[in-house]
Amino acid sequence: MKNDIHSVISGLIEGSTALKRIFFTPSSGPAPELAYQVDFPRLEILLEGELEDHLKPDAPVRLRRGDTLFVPARGWNHPHWDTPATTLSILFGKQQLGFSLLHWDGERFHNLSKQHVARRGPRTGSFLLQALSELSMQPQEQQTARFIVASLLSHCADLLGSQIQTASRSQALFEAVRAYIDENYMQPLTRESVAQAFYISPNYLSHLFQKAGAMGFNEYLNHTRLEQAKALLKGYDMKVKEVAHACGFVDSNYFCRLFRKNTERSPSEYRRQYHSQLTEKELS
Repeated sequence: MKNDIHSVISGLIEGSTALKRIFFTPSSGPAPELAYQVDFPRLEILLEGELEDHLKPDAPVRLRRGDTLFVPARGWNHPHWDTPATTLSILFGKQQLGFSLLHWDGERFHNLSKQHVARRGPRTGSFLLQALSELSMQPQEQQTARFIVASLLSHCADLLGSQIQTASRSQALFEAVRAYIDENYMQPLTRESVAQAFYISPNYLSHLFQKAGAMGFNEYLNHTRLEQAKALLKGYDMKVKEVAHACGFVDSNYFCRLFRKNTERSPSEYRRQYHSQLTEKELS
């Protein structure tokens, strides 16, 4: 079974793992010791194996592949892991959805995957959860319950798919910004001017570098300029001030301080050491 949560949910929607029985857990009353109880509604779907859940002390339920538990807010369930089983848990929080794939191999638990996605857009999920809560008064309406659970899963898949697309777009934008800096490092670039070139805010530009890159915006800009400065110092007999200006540094003193901080040598020392090493290689 794939550990990608989006693929797992797609399989449930498309029928490769068919939804079967829908169970409703207690919405009131004291939870027994070791029961799972949270403030938000959730779905517990058995993907593989079997699992016994003591929803009532005198009437345990045997869950099988494709069975689903709906646990209302402040409701509880009390699973007994007696054979290998894999479950998908979906927690419907106020601000985000939480997904968790859990496998019990008969001896210990394995967290196969965890993911969160923001709840946004129309309140589709809230209305579906309300309908499922109302249906708990008529648990025999299984066809309707399966339809609502499938609709909830489709809603989850839409949010996950949107997150994947957003991440892909962000990565593509980050690569475009980085290429722009690589090509225009000699210009008087600033966070504001680069953000304006891509029609985004300076804060979002910083967010892109924090999320997608190993360096911040200013750090990457200086790194690019310093690497070009090294190449000029090695290959051309230019004055240090000329190298600084050719690489986009307006203040040559600042360039020298930054160069020493990153190489532990001044630009002139860096050049001399490079040519000294080059001469030694030629003579050897």
